[in-house]
This record gives sequence, structure tokens and C-alpha cells, in this order.
Amino acid sequence: MPGSKEIRTKIKSVQNTRKITKAMEMVAASKMKKAQDRMRAARPYVSRIWQIAGHLSHANPEYRHPFLSQRPEVNNVGIIVVTSDKGLAGGLNTNLLRLVLQHMKEWQAKGVGIRVTAIGSKGMQFFQRMNANIVSHLTNLGDRPQIERLIGPVKVQTDAYLAGDVDQIWVFTNRFVNTMKQDPTGSPIVPLHGELGRETQFSWDYIYEPDAKTILDQLLLRYIEAVVYQAVNENIASEQSARMVAMKAASDNAANIIDELTLIYNKARQAAITKEIAEIVGGAAAV
Repeated sequence: MPGSKEIRTKIKSVQNTRKITKAMEMVAASKMKKAQDRMRAARPYVSRIWQIAGHLSHANPEYRHPFLSQRPEVNNVGIIVVTSDKGLAGGLNTNLLRLVLQHMKEWQAKGVGIRVTAIGSKGMQFFQRMNANIVSHLTNLGDRPQIERLIGPVKVQTDAYLAGDVDQIWVFTNRFVNTMKQDPTGSPIVPLHGELGRETQFSWDYIYEPDAKTILDQLLLRYIEAVVYQAVNENIASEQSARMVAMKAASDNAANIIDELTLIYNKARQAAITKEIAEIVGGAAAV
């Protein structure tokens, strides 16, 4: 059994660790509320622009935007992967990157090339270790993402699609469900697939002013930006929730370890006292 001094040192160390995890839990809880508010505020807009883009995929305008046209073959895929910049968030990034890796293996088995846009330090480090083809990246987003910073890395993928270098663009992120649950998701956003926006039997069409090309070029670009911006908001809300839960679990585990070490320390101290009393009694009896 370790001595009393070693046990006291361990208790002190665990207590210091618990102070850190408790502070991180409280900070994450504070940031989580703000992140959830931003995420929920943007959901109606993104849902609506997603719906309109889906209707356009079934419309018959005089101008057919490349984002609305399905390619006959998929030879190259562009993926936008949204991860966090920091760790200590449980299995949040691991689960998402496992999903991405699964899709990448399926594409590679079919001979499909992959171009990666990494948003977040964790994803960037992962793809660097894999020697993946990283065409753009963005790190250090902070707690409040700015769409102006997202446009550049995303534009690399959209330009590649318009040039014919990629045939699909996918977005992978963690979707916020509730505080205890975050779902890693991946879906294609370009080209708009046929099932999107098909709520009715008839085809949609719109009246364009000034003309279809001007409207569709701006609208579909805004659609891409909105989807990626919302993906980042969802991931930040998921990150703060996962970190709060992970730090709470760490704080609870530290408290349990402190209780166990305190019990061991008391037993060791009691054993030492009993030994000293026995020695005194034995010495007195010998005298």
C-alpha cells in the first residue's frame, strides 16, 4: 500500500484536475446556449432556401444552371468536412471522421477521386495524416462563425464543379439533435438530387426578373453558402454540448476517485496509528 504522503499527493492532483474540468464544463454550458440559439435561428432560412432549390431542380427554366444538372458519371467528388478546432469533446470528431472514412473507402473502391475541403483543425490534421488531396481549408473559426471566411474555401469546390473537375459536392458535419445526442451526417449538396423538393405531382416553375440566369446564379450560390454556414453552426452547437457532457463526466469521475483515495488514505493513516500504539504498548510491556 502506498504511503500517506503519496496518497495525499494523488488526491491533490485529482482535485486540481477536477477544478479544471468543472470550469471547462461551465464555460461549455455558457457557450452551448448561444451556439444553439444561432443554430436554431438559421434553420428556417436554410430549410426554406433548400426547399426552393429543390423546386428549381424540377422546374423548366430557359436557363439550366450547372448545379441543377446531373452528371452521367461520377469520376471525382469534392467533400467539405466540418470538424472542431479543439478536442475534449468526447467522440464527436471521431464519429464524424469515421463516417467520412467509410464513404472515402467506397469511392476509392469505385475509382472515384476525392478532393477535400477541411473546416476545423481536427479534420485538417486527420486528412494530413492520410495524405488526402486537400484543396482548401479553414481553421480557428471561433465560437461565432463568419460566412465571409467560409466563402473562400467553399468557392474552391464550386469552381471545381463548374470547371468539370468534380462531379459531386458533399458536406459532412455533426447535426445537433439535443444536448446528449449529435448525429454525424453526410449528404450531397451539388448537384441537386431529384428527390429534393418533390412534395407534389406537378413541376414547379417561377417567373424570373430580370432574367433566369441572373437570379439562378445568385440564388444557387447563396444556397451553397447557406448550407455550409448552417453545417458549421450545427457542428459548433454539437461541439459545445459534447464538451459539456464530457467535462461533466470527467468531473464526476474525479470526485469518485477523490472519495476512493480519501478512503484509502484514512485506512493507511489508521493502520499507521494502530501500529504506533501497538509498538508503544509492546515497549511498555517489555519494560
